[in-house]
Amino acid sequence: MWSRTNTLASGDVQPTHPLMKLGRTLVAGVALAAAVAAEAANRESPKPDWNTQDMPSQQGRIVLVTGGTSGMGYEDALALSRAGAEVIIAARNAERGQQTLQRIRQQVPDARVRFEAVDLADLASVRDLAERLEGRLSRLDVLINNAAIMAPPQRRTSADGFELQMATNYFGHFALTGLLMPLLRESEDGRVVSLSSIAAGRGALDFADLQSEQDYEPYVAYAQSKLAVLNWTFELQRRSDEAGWGIRSIATHPGVAVTELIERGPGLDSPFGEQWAQNRDDYHSAAQGAISTLYAATAPEAIGGAYYGPTGEDEKRGPLGFARTPGAASQRTDAEQLWQLSERLTGVTYP
Repeated sequence: MWSRTNTLASGDVQPTHPLMKLGRTLVAGVALAAAVAAEAANRESPKPDWNTQDMPSQQGRIVLVTGGTSGMGYEDALALSRAGAEVIIAARNAERGQQTLQRIRQQVPDARVRFEAVDLADLASVRDLAERLEGRLSRLDVLINNAAIMAPPQRRTSADGFELQMATNYFGHFALTGLLMPLLRESEDGRVVSLSSIAAGRGALDFADLQSEQDYEPYVAYAQSKLAVLNWTFELQRRSDEAGWGIRSIATHPGVAVTELIERGPGLDSPFGEQWAQNRDDYHSAAQGAISTLYAATAPEAIGGAYYGPTGEDEKRGPLGFARTPGAASQRTDAEQLWQLSERLTGVTYP
């Protein structure tokens, strides 16, 4: 995955030997671990057994969930509807969208839920969604950046020419959040909750080949996209604090949950899919995987700039708490470089 040129960001990055970068990352990771330990002592940890029964009423709140037609996005939309929120599900498939609305209304007859079409791998579609919402909403209280794809066996590209995982998991959400920032700032408690993954801990931001044009490894590209989400989430909180945007930017991960992500990515007949199927009893449900996101989206004590997830073995499942932050998400220089590149490639500049 290592290379010395950057087709999309030519001139922005000087060639760096990967071992030198790895060494800096490890040093930064040690420093980060110490800083996080010190900071955690002064932060309120979530109740380990926090669940949807602990959610405060969401009456009057407007929430947008990307990828809300299945998996954890669906569980988010269902739980928030039960709590009284007005929920907007944004996803690609309109037919599945209508089926999802029916499923939710069967369980929550008075649910205020609707569907909006969007393809996060198409920036024109992202802009269209943002324009529609700006015309219909006076504010947006919570944006849950949930939609994702994982490890398609062959490299694929988005409508804008980006590697598909980076496009869907990161660039589309970066652009959507920036375009919706005016609506989020109208909220008295605007929150952006973005889903990373435990895979981010195995990732690296390879600015010399961010789009995996020179070397595509499905899981390496997935890990990089989720690490990008984590870096951006932390940088969004820093910029909100510095500029007074009043937005809480919070990262979460679900551990390992039983969803359709494997089926739609590497496939159930892949070596990864077969291993996943053999061990699925060790994983938790989509509803359990959604807990960290629902906490970040609703709990009054949820902290901007924090990272929440299961805290059991290898963080695959277990009690809710502060997730381990990878060392590769600790360097603000990387986050700033990623931000600048993202603005240039998406054409979206945050206000």
